[in-house]
Amino acid sequence: MLSAMSLFSVAGKTVVVTGGSRGIGRMIASGFVDAGATVYISARKKDELDAAAAELGCVAVQADLSTADGVGALVEAVTARESRLDVLVNNAGATWGAPLADYPEHAFDKLWNINVKGVFYLTQRFLPLLRASASPENPARVINIGSVDGLRVPEVENYAYSAAKAGVHMMTRHLAHRLAAESITVNAIAPGPFESKMMAFALGDPALRSAIEGQVPLGRIGRPDDMAGAAIYLASRAGAYLTGAVIPVDGGISTHG
Repeated sequence: MLSAMSLFSVAGKTVVVTGGSRGIGRMIASGFVDAGATVYISARKKDELDAAAAELGCVAVQADLSTADGVGALVEAVTARESRLDVLVNNAGATWGAPLADYPEHAFDKLWNINVKGVFYLTQRFLPLLRASASPENPARVINIGSVDGLRVPEVENYAYSAAKAGVHMMTRHLAHRLAAESITVNAIAPGPFESKMMAFALGDPALRSAIEGQVPLGRIGRPDDMAGAAIYLASRAGAYLTGAVIPVDGGISTHG
């Protein structure tokens, strides 16, 4: 019988977290480092990335995952040092808000490239390392970071973002169906409000913060251990029989429909 400690252990696993220098990606990367995993983080801004890697105790790889060259650079950097990849966390993303009448076409291009294409092609390129880790007893894991805004219509006008995150959720299911036979699970986490650059404009304003907390049935903003805990569950033995799921980590917001 597995103990609780071994059931949720990720010690010794090799993990890549994109967009890992701040926000939700940093929360996840920190959780894996603290749990004994070897962690690689990627981001576009070198100074911020290097500082985060030094603070967390992980490996930094600069990469712009909205481009094919950036995807290739991250895969090549990890492949040069590792013979397998146990966990890929596709977190890198962007948002865009604007009124309906003014919503620009280039917002859709930018968000599709990073939030959807980047996730798909990075997963595709990492398949050799994921396959090297995978076994029926201990599958390799892909964890995509979606959003509660991809589950229900948000209050804010972020049309491209919510559409792209809904696309991430469906792509998660599609990849899960295809890769299950290869012992690779693919799941998504759909976060609600967490402290991040995307949410800073709202959470930094006391009145807006209070209003957002009032919309969350559990009455608070998400904490780092809420996000790290969900990712570690999906990456551990405890989550080995789960694939194709989209898990809302949102304090109950998605119950509003």
